Order: sequence, then structure tokens, then C-alpha cells
Amino acid sequence: MNRIRITTGVIPVIVFLGLWEILARTAFPPGQGLLPPFTSVLAELFSLISSGVLADSFVRSLSRVLIGFVTGSCAGLLVGVLLGWSTHLDKTFRPIISLLYPIPALGWLPLFMLWIGINELLPIAIIFICSFFPVCYSTASGVKSVPHEQVWAARTLGATDIRILRTIVIPLALPSIFTGLRIEAGMAWRVVIAAEMVAIPTGIGALMMRAESLLKVDVIVVCLMVLSLMCFCFEKVLLLMEKRLTAAWLNNAEH
Repeated sequence: MNRIRITTGVIPVIVFLGLWEILARTAFPPGQGLLPPFTSVLAELFSLISSGVLADSFVRSLSRVLIGFVTGSCAGLLVGVLLGWSTHLDKTFRPIISLLYPIPALGWLPLFMLWIGINELLPIAIIFICSFFPVCYSTASGVKSVPHEQVWAARTLGATDIRILRTIVIPLALPSIFTGLRIEAGMAWRVVIAAEMVAIPTGIGALMMRAESLLKVDVIVVCLMVLSLMCFCFEKVLLLMEKRLTAAWLNNAEH
């Protein structure tokens, strides 16, 4: 069964890459620079890796994403739990969050460029904003969706609010929390690439802009492949974390 599953997943990728190679060499002959063949992209990938250019750009983008995503998600998780748990806090701060949430993360870029300047903190701040609001909103919604009967039953048995949050509310809200985290993990990479393309001279986004100015389409495609791979990896890591945390909570509940 696993072999069949792997085969059905690999075959479409092979077909896609084959069609890409054929189309690039027939409809867009090499030299036009419109669509490089997949083999040319692979050759450029190895060239960028061996020269260290890709590694340097990747590490810079990755560090920005990790710092901004982790800090923004932690802050969103904390505020979301407070809003979902406390009706008074929710009524006080939910209107503010509802007003700010629809603003695209990149919409803050001109303002942050004036406040922070063009430095390493700028993309991190944008990613923080990108991660904070969706995680906060999904966490608050998840906490509010927990059945009140379970909370009342725990209180009747003498459990404190902290214990109820730790053992009942947050575990039951995990699906909503991780849904927000998975969505924003990919969005964080898109935001950092856009920020680097506009304002930061280093990173994958900046590498793409330099490639565009030199008409190096193969380098641009390599950067897009890296972006796609990292979004996929972040999503899979968060899925694995969700499964393990959920399994750990179920084991504790059984005991």
C-alpha cells in the first residue's frame, strides 16, 4: 500500500518535469530566456550551491522567517488564549484586532521602513505582524469552541483555571491553533521574499531581484523551488507536531 501511495505521488511529478523539459526546448528554445529547461535549472542549482551564494541567501531568509514566525506565533498564541478565555478581554480588544487583521502584512512595509529603517529588523517585524494576527484569531476561535460543559465539570471537581487551560482548553483547541500556524508558515516565506525584493539587499528575495536584472530566469526558478520546498517542509513539520501533541494529550487523558 505504501509503495502504491509513493508511486502515485511520484509519477505526476516525473510527468510534470518531463513536460517542462520538452516544452522549454520546443516552444521556448534555449537562448530566448523565457523558460529554461529543468536540466538547466538543476545545473544552476548545483552552481549556486557550490559557490555558496544560495546557502548564504537561504540562511539569511531562514533566520528572518524563524525569528519573526516564532515570536509572532507565540505572541498570537498568548493573546488568543487570553481573548478566548476572558469574555471581558475579548469584548475590549477584539474590535481592535478585527480592524488590524485585514491589513496585508506588506501593507505595513512603508510605515515600518520609516519607523525601523532598512535593516535586519524590518523583515522580522513584517513576518511578526504576518504571524501574530492570524494565529491570535484562530487560537481565540479554538478556545471559544471548547464545550463549556467540560470546563464547568473540571471546575466542579476543583480544578484551577490554569489547570483547565493546560489540560482541557488548549489541547481541544489544538486543531484550530495548528490550522492558523500552517497557513501562516507558508505566508511567512512569501512575505519575507517580498520584503527582501523591495527593501533588503540580502536573502532569497534579493537574489531573485539580482537575477531579474541580469535576465537569469534559471536563478529565479531555483529561488521559487526553494520557496516551494520550504513552505512544504514547514507545513509537514507543523503537521507532525500537531499529531504528536494530540497523541500525548490523549495518552495523558487515558491515564
